[in-house]
Amino acid sequence: MREITINKNDCGQRLDKFLTKFMPLLPKSMLYKGLRKNCVRINGKHVKDGGVFLNEGDILKLYFNDEFFGGGKKFIPISHRLDIVYEDENLIIVNKPSGISVHTDDKSEKRTLIAEIQSYLYEKGEYDPESEQSFAPALCNRLDKNTSGLIIAAKNAEALRIINEKIKNREIRKFYLCVAEGHMKKSGTLSAYLTRLDKKVSVSDTPSDGAKPVKLKYTVIGENEKHSLVEVELLTGRTHQIRAQFAHIGHPLAGDVKYGGSRSHSYQELISRRLVFDFKSDAGILNYMTGSDFSIPAEFSETFSSTN
Repeated sequence: MREITINKNDCGQRLDKFLTKFMPLLPKSMLYKGLRKNCVRINGKHVKDGGVFLNEGDILKLYFNDEFFGGGKKFIPISHRLDIVYEDENLIIVNKPSGISVHTDDKSEKRTLIAEIQSYLYEKGEYDPESEQSFAPALCNRLDKNTSGLIIAAKNAEALRIINEKIKNREIRKFYLCVAEGHMKKSGTLSAYLTRLDKKVSVSDTPSDGAKPVKLKYTVIGENEKHSLVEVELLTGRTHQIRAQFAHIGHPLAGDVKYGGSRSHSYQELISRRLVFDFKSDAGILNYMTGSDFSIPAEFSETFSSTN
């Protein structure tokens, strides 16, 4: 039997979600069987419903075999080289370079952006894996390995919940800058349907089973002989959305070989350039971020002339 007290970073989540993180070796079938057989108590009362939400200070007694406790990956700090754009007690915003994955992928990369952020916070004394039961600093948005730009990470569970909700509700506006092949209509809105495949996505003008609607706005802000410099605001957020939608209309991103771009660049010319915290509703501990606007330069934009 284990007895634990729910802390600030554990509360506000479902019991079953917490137990899945706290006992990573416990199969889900055994978790729900254990709930049915009164293996979980909260504040002295048996709980069978995995959907109940935990409160700070709740005392859990867990009657599972010792073999299911622990067994998670041990945290090993690594060196970091973060380009920090903004940081406070709740959030950190970094400029991710091209060529680094945000999370561990099927190649089991150790040097990922989240590993660097967690190591940085560990070094600062703001993250202690040994004292956390279910939480670790986490990314709120993602970028492809070869896409650079702004990424938000949350230092605590409450900030993570709020930012995820604001992103879902489109209360954080995300702007990208990219180089598209050819010359385009000066501005417009692209709407389509995106289907995830094994290693990439496909885009269609008509809906189909499993396809998700995608939408973005764009403005051409510069041109040279063969390319257009384009600012994009995402109205939905799907994997490879910008890359696939621009390829779909015949203007793949420069360097994006996967979606039909030329090999003239070592990676796709795409950067998450600007984040606007456009909160329309209460943001709790992050209300102070309302109206915040962060942007970074894009080196590849310097060779383009304005279309104005």
